[in-house]
Amino acid sequence: MPRHLPRWLKWALIASDIVLINLALYVSYKIRYDWQWFRAVDPAYNNPFSVYIPFAVVLTVLLLIIFRTEGVYDRRRSTSLFDTLYALVSGATTGIVVAMAGTLAYPPLTYSRLIFLYAGFLIVVFLSTSRIALVIISARMRARGVGIDRVLILGAGEVGRTVMRTIVARPELGYRIVGLLDDNPEKGETNIGPFKALGGLDNLPSVLSAECITEVIIALPWSYHRKILGLITQCERAGVRARLVPDIFQLTLSRVDVDDLGGIPLIGVKPVAIRGTSLAIKRVMDLALGMLFLVISLPLLGIIALAIRLDSPGPAVFKQSRVGKGSREFMCYKFRSMREGAEAEQENLLDLNEASGPLFKIKDDPRMTRVGRFLRRISLDELPQIYNVLRGEMSLVGPRPALPSEVARYQEWHKQRLEAPPGITGLWQVSGRSQLTFDEMCLLDIFYIENYGPVLDLRILLKTVPAVLSRQGAY
Repeated sequence: MPRHLPRWLKWALIASDIVLINLALYVSYKIRYDWQWFRAVDPAYNNPFSVYIPFAVVLTVLLLIIFRTEGVYDRRRSTSLFDTLYALVSGATTGIVVAMAGTLAYPPLTYSRLIFLYAGFLIVVFLSTSRIALVIISARMRARGVGIDRVLILGAGEVGRTVMRTIVARPELGYRIVGLLDDNPEKGETNIGPFKALGGLDNLPSVLSAECITEVIIALPWSYHRKILGLITQCERAGVRARLVPDIFQLTLSRVDVDDLGGIPLIGVKPVAIRGTSLAIKRVMDLALGMLFLVISLPLLGIIALAIRLDSPGPAVFKQSRVGKGSREFMCYKFRSMREGAEAEQENLLDLNEASGPLFKIKDDPRMTRVGRFLRRISLDELPQIYNVLRGEMSLVGPRPALPSEVARYQEWHKQRLEAPPGITGLWQVSGRSQLTFDEMCLLDIFYIENYGPVLDLRILLKTVPAVLSRQGAY
């Protein structure tokens, strides 16, 4: 459920659910008795719909209670569409099973059991469709600036960057970062991607009024605890909501591991890197899906290689040294998209660079071949990297493999993206591709590492297809 859903819209959603639940029951009745799609009805058991009205009332109330327990209507919780749909499926299944058990315990009722099955399926379909429509509408509203919280972040350290990368990775939360404040002169005057550094903490009152801030997120070190109280007071006076991110000794929050020893809390540090069982699962997925992709794409690989050779002189496959997990270098393979000798020409084109940070990218690069330009647009130049995946040097999903020259210019926090195997696709590739700044790419890569799971990999792989076909930000 979207976090910014107004209270009136919450009640409208509940009313909509009531209508859709009963509509599903009515359609189920029609399928069973009038249309008889799957099984003919004995005339002796042909009941009017009025017989099912008590059941409809009980099921509707039961489902609303279950959905509320699952947090489906909780405005204070920020849940993804996947979690919401899972809650709907789980709740509908539970409600139908309980309702069926109730009818079995009361033998005089002559309800058709098939109606329960039809109703359970249709309830999930109808309510899921309404949630998907709500997400689409909410996204369009956010794109127009409706329902967006203008956020100011106090603190540009590790905790502050954790907040930033979460907001960048999850636009459905409805936050837009206006800028950041930090008393450290370097951090308070250094932009992080599109997020403007607006100076020290003393600038808070002027920034609140000048930038129309609606929420302040305080992500300062524990040593600032006295100053934090004053900052919260300033926000309250300005009528701006202030929220505090707890800082455990400047550690990224996802790295804090809390356990207990007979009631005594123990705080440990979890490794950031993907390792152990998680790494093993990731490797199995890479081998299985990598082999599948290779077999499927073999004819396409041959056609592309032939097209490259016919279009311009030089080899079809281009290899280049890249930096992988743990800063280890490896040879990365791609289809050649530029003319031979293109690397040597880069020095003369530095003034045309359109990328931020250590990256070098030109939208209309004059070194690009005709076939290469087409391959770049739909990312087919990356296909030979399946070979790197099978060799264990890369993964299907992960941070972009960097050039050694780029890594040499990394800030210290950028290097966290080297703690996972690089990937053919990744979170930032499905979140804007080349339209993002380098800092935003790093924030998304680090978010991916900290929140890795097989389900996240599958989501990114599924999102890669429409992202590639849309060609948005690809060059």
